[in-house]
Amino acid sequence: MRKYKILVINPGSTSTKISLFEDEKPVMEETIRHDHTEIEAFDLIYDQFHYRLDVLKAFIEKQKIDLTTLDAVVGRGGNMKPVEGGTYLVNEPMLKDLQIGVMGQHASNLGGILAFEIAKDLGLNAYVVDPVIVDELEDYARISGFPEIKRKSKDHPLSQRAAARKAASEMGDKYENLNFITVHLGGGISVGMHRKGRIIDVNNCLDGDGPFSPERTGTLPIGDLIEICYSGKYTIKELRKKLVGGGGLVAYLGTKDGQEINRRIKEGDKEAETIYGAMAYQVAKEIGAAATVLKGQVDCIILTGGLAFDDLFIGWIRERTGFLAPIKVYPGGFEMEALAQGVLRVLKEEETVKIYS
Repeated sequence: MRKYKILVINPGSTSTKISLFEDEKPVMEETIRHDHTEIEAFDLIYDQFHYRLDVLKAFIEKQKIDLTTLDAVVGRGGNMKPVEGGTYLVNEPMLKDLQIGVMGQHASNLGGILAFEIAKDLGLNAYVVDPVIVDELEDYARISGFPEIKRKSKDHPLSQRAAARKAASEMGDKYENLNFITVHLGGGISVGMHRKGRIIDVNNCLDGDGPFSPERTGTLPIGDLIEICYSGKYTIKELRKKLVGGGGLVAYLGTKDGQEINRRIKEGDKEAETIYGAMAYQVAKEIGAAATVLKGQVDCIILTGGLAFDDLFIGWIRERTGFLAPIKVYPGGFEMEALAQGVLRVLKEEETVKIYS
């Protein structure tokens, strides 16, 4: 039986992950670290394109990866216009929207662009899978209470869906038949309500909704935030950085490293214990709210992402939410596997590729 070879590219803020898959099996995985000062020298995300492409090509050449054996190239999907979930062919409209960051600036915007650049020279298709702006929200979930603002879906659909598919498989069923509350516990924390294969509601963790996280503030008291906005203490750029990147654990404890915080707690640091516990409390509260959206019909609560390695943090969440539904924990990320699997389903004609417009 034929095996498909897929090159996977996943740009992060200061790194680019690259993997080579044969069907669902990774045969090469590497994280290329970028010099922090070099990355910060670029004003816009797209300005990093040639720098990252050169680094990728140098790595591919050094590792003697034979690109002529590939069947497809896939990149992490970024901030293009909102779309429903699935596997998308990279085309000119997508490249244009990723380049300008039509829905915001994020390193993931480079995923589809880098994949396309490598694929075009090989005469191959490039894809993205479940980009960060997957939007399957129900009408109620879009209403904010302030007509000028609509709630948006900006979260971790790739990671969430991959973990949910894994859970469904272990439960002997299909993802499309079940209801999940899926929580990605990373630098940002998103809590998604998955009903029969669609993410019908989720907090916009990129722009500040939901629980505070290792580096984001989460939902804030709006009156106090307005006062700060007009205090003259911060520029727009400075305040955005405090809200996304410099908030949450970083702001309170000076670190987003869960292992360091655990060590401090074991050494008797009560402030660290209170703040870390408060983050778990807010995650649990968001899960409780999510259960109401699914009307209590929750087949499983899924916890994934980097913080899912932390038994202390996960234990606090279990204490408050275990009565709602069974809990499955999948530490780490599934982004590379999920990207490869999405393309594989298209190559095997198990799923129809979607066209971005």
